[in-house]
Amino acid sequence: MTAAVTPTTRRVLVAKPRGYCAGVDRAVLAVEQALERYGAPIYVRKQIVHNTHVVKTLEAKGAIFVEETAEVPEGAIVVFSAHGVSPAVHQEAADRRLRTIDATCPLVTKVHKEAKRFASNDYDILLIGHEGHEEVEGTAGEAPEHIQLVDGLEGVQGVQVRDPNRVVWLSQTTLSVDETIETVDRLRERFPNLMNPPSDDICYATQNRQVAVKEIAQESELFLVVGSDNSSNSKRMVEVALAAGAKAAYLVDDASFIRDEWFEAVTTVGLSSGASVPEELVQGVLTHLAARGYTDVTEVESMAEKVHFALPHELRRDLRS
Repeated sequence: MTAAVTPTTRRVLVAKPRGYCAGVDRAVLAVEQALERYGAPIYVRKQIVHNTHVVKTLEAKGAIFVEETAEVPEGAIVVFSAHGVSPAVHQEAADRRLRTIDATCPLVTKVHKEAKRFASNDYDILLIGHEGHEEVEGTAGEAPEHIQLVDGLEGVQGVQVRDPNRVVWLSQTTLSVDETIETVDRLRERFPNLMNPPSDDICYATQNRQVAVKEIAQESELFLVVGSDNSSNSKRMVEVALAAGAKAAYLVDDASFIRDEWFEAVTTVGLSSGASVPEELVQGVLTHLAARGYTDVTEVESMAEKVHFALPHELRRDLRS
């Protein structure tokens, strides 16, 4: 229960859980530990996680971010990002004799395994996700002849399957839970025997952060989500805040992105951060808000998170030696 508001109160409701999830923490730590164990440079294919500040911090420590494995010198060490890669990328790395550290989030790996299993049983797989997202590209690459992308409700009508009795849906792990359910419902109108995945594909952290946002959004005239523009889960949190009752909601990379005009007649600010955002950026926003008079800060915890993932096995092996 949040505190009562007086006419002069300027308050901030801070969602918890927020920020780093177990998969992001694992991926960032993998790059840091690789730099410490092997020395710079360490190459990273794509952004290790979708956060500008995290990438810049790792670059300052000696990480070199590249778009494709072809940019990595033969025989060098390359880390695959938390979003996962296709089998073709693994093969490219092997062909270039690269030493790979696979920092793919275990929850993304789970979806890859589901895709391979359903493809081996000759199902048509409807992958709900955003076109061009690295996670979608990696998952689709596991069975390209069986997978077709469904990019939201507008993608439903274009779906064609061989046998409507052998169709299953999977999803990108960072989607809006509510929108995914709506898309699945629309698909099921077309394909009544559409099979569900064996367990929910949207990751625990994405769901938990969306639930936490919903809990405080209705009380917030302004909702701020700290996260980078290419972060799918952060952008979905903005959408969830608006749908849950926030009068306005914005995605900000850090406090410098906040605009004065947003605060007119705002008594309560809701605040959260995406799953790839370090806590220091949230604290920077709180400092900025305090300077504007928003000094009554309440953390609203909707649930506790205790998930932890071990480092990639390639790195654990070498750290033990």
